[in-house]
Amino acid sequence: MFLSIKKIPVKSWSSKEIFNFKPRLNTFFYLCSGLTLFGFGEALLVVSTTGNSPWTVLAEGVSIIADISIGVATFFISIAVLSLWFFLKQKPGLGTIMNIIIIAIVLDITISSINPPSLIISQYFTAVLGVFLVGLGSGFYLTANLGPGPRDGLMTGLTKRTNLPIALVRGCIEVSAVAVGWYLGGNVGIGTLIYAFGIGPCVALGLFIVDKVFN
Repeated sequence: MFLSIKKIPVKSWSSKEIFNFKPRLNTFFYLCSGLTLFGFGEALLVVSTTGNSPWTVLAEGVSIIADISIGVATFFISIAVLSLWFFLKQKPGLGTIMNIIIIAIVLDITISSINPPSLIISQYFTAVLGVFLVGLGSGFYLTANLGPGPRDGLMTGLTKRTNLPIALVRGCIEVSAVAVGWYLGGNVGIGTLIYAFGIGPCVALGLFIVDKVFN
């Protein structure tokens, strides 16, 4: 049933305006909670050592070259992507800004706090759990309706400019991130494929859970 979801739920705590920089406290709480879950899920993929999500592959590659943490690399990559919005006439919202800050912080805290699992089954369980949490976190932050993350905004902006299908645009962006990250030394593996094929259904499930459970 959840795979048929086509719209972002509108809840009592959803912001009525995307460019709302003074949201209600509960809206801000759900936004930050969602982004925290998102960052934690991304970090679990790194900890699993089975392969990172496409953008974290890039962040890890940059972190190796620049000798900085993955969280810091993620922060600067997000800023760089956000700068492209100017040419696409996209406007960032509060959710965009909090996305950049929270995910970078949670990535570094989680990666430095959790040791990689030693058993293969535990590694893949951690990877699957990470993808699920990214999807659940997306459900919260998207429903808050306070603006997309830098990468989502790049996707929608390029789609409007090129008039190409959103799936093609997103696919090209993700493949480019993986290719550059892998070239720089980022970890690509089965976990990357689990993320690629699982993130869509997990985001749909996250939206379904938020819609049915959180009023």
